[in-house]
Amino acid sequence: MSQFVDRRLSGKNRSAVNRQRFLRRYKGQIRQAVGKAISGRKVADLERGEEISIPSKDLTEPFFHHGPGGRRGAVNPGNKEFVTGDRVDRPEGGQGGGGGGASQDGEGMDEFVFELSKEEFMNVFFEDLALPDLVKKQLTAVPEVKRVRSGFVSQGNPSNLHVVRSMKQAIGRRLAMGAGPREALKEAEEALAELEAQGKGQSPEADELREEIETLKARIAAVPFIDTWDLRYANRSDQPQPTSQAVMFCLMDVSGSMDENRKDIAKRFFMLLYLFLTRAYERIDLVFIRHHTVAKEVDEEDFFGSRETGGTVVSSALDLMKEIVRERYPSQAWNIYAAQASDGDNWDDDSPLCRDLLVQHILPLVQYYAYVEIEARDPQSLWHAYEQVAAASRRFAMQRILGLEDIYPVFRELFKKKAAA
Repeated sequence: MSQFVDRRLSGKNRSAVNRQRFLRRYKGQIRQAVGKAISGRKVADLERGEEISIPSKDLTEPFFHHGPGGRRGAVNPGNKEFVTGDRVDRPEGGQGGGGGGASQDGEGMDEFVFELSKEEFMNVFFEDLALPDLVKKQLTAVPEVKRVRSGFVSQGNPSNLHVVRSMKQAIGRRLAMGAGPREALKEAEEALAELEAQGKGQSPEADELREEIETLKARIAAVPFIDTWDLRYANRSDQPQPTSQAVMFCLMDVSGSMDENRKDIAKRFFMLLYLFLTRAYERIDLVFIRHHTVAKEVDEEDFFGSRETGGTVVSSALDLMKEIVRERYPSQAWNIYAAQASDGDNWDDDSPLCRDLLVQHILPLVQYYAYVEIEARDPQSLWHAYEQVAAASRRFAMQRILGLEDIYPVFRELFKKKAAA
């Protein structure tokens, strides 16, 4: 019998396979524990690990043991109390003699506690979330490649043999190899013709020319019609193709009616959205637009940290988004998504304009547009206008956030996976 000894050194992640098996096996309990952890955690603390526990009753495993019944003998060394035929009383409390049962003080086995890494925690958190309606292209983190023609090679698969190119190569080779002998043959034939014209056709010199002519003809005839050197095969190589691109527009109201608490909720919502996008997609641009009466594009730091006040003209942000899409993100090449956060306050005359801008100019270009209204107890004019937009297009979704505890449920509702039709 052959024996194999594995002398490979164990790596530092030698238990990673067992850990992944454990996570898959107790996936349901882990998801419940992560859900409880999220409910008591701020969104700003989302990207870190978590210590979770699983009840010991959920960790039981099947095992083989002897069933009851039958007659069998047993030797109990040191037994001075019992003889054959005595009945042993059942232990108090209904428990057997093994460990792991409840003790007299009512305490049982501790729950199994272990630490989820940041990556594992985020995988569970984002497991059933996805940007919906990927209509044009499916975003992927795997670079796409395309097989393209890249000339010809002298070796390859017979199925890729290029006949025309091979024949051209053979003709050129035959011309090159036969050029010298043909030129010499022509000169020898002309010299023989002169000798015959002078009446010296039977001279030794004429016989030598005839032998040379035969030799040259044999050399020319020996050139093969096609040789393995002539064969050419069509070559194809992998050319990286640009993966499908996506851009996410983040629009936020920073007018005077948006107090610090509302701004803080909006910031947390966008932070969660930003975290989700950067995890899900490799190639994605983020465009941050802040607005009051005037909208402007800012970087991430200014978007979350700048403080401005003023009135509210939401259409200014939508106009700016439309211009940016037209100049930098053509819909033929980009998957466009947008999320807007506001308290719903807007000039009454501006809300219908926002509705028209969305329906006529923006929604035809985007894959999805999400609107969240923050801490608005009663629907505002913008909400009523957007209700008409939601009724007119499936690409538009709207939700209300009343407090920090609503951010995560609203986020999941806006970006949950849609069941296959």
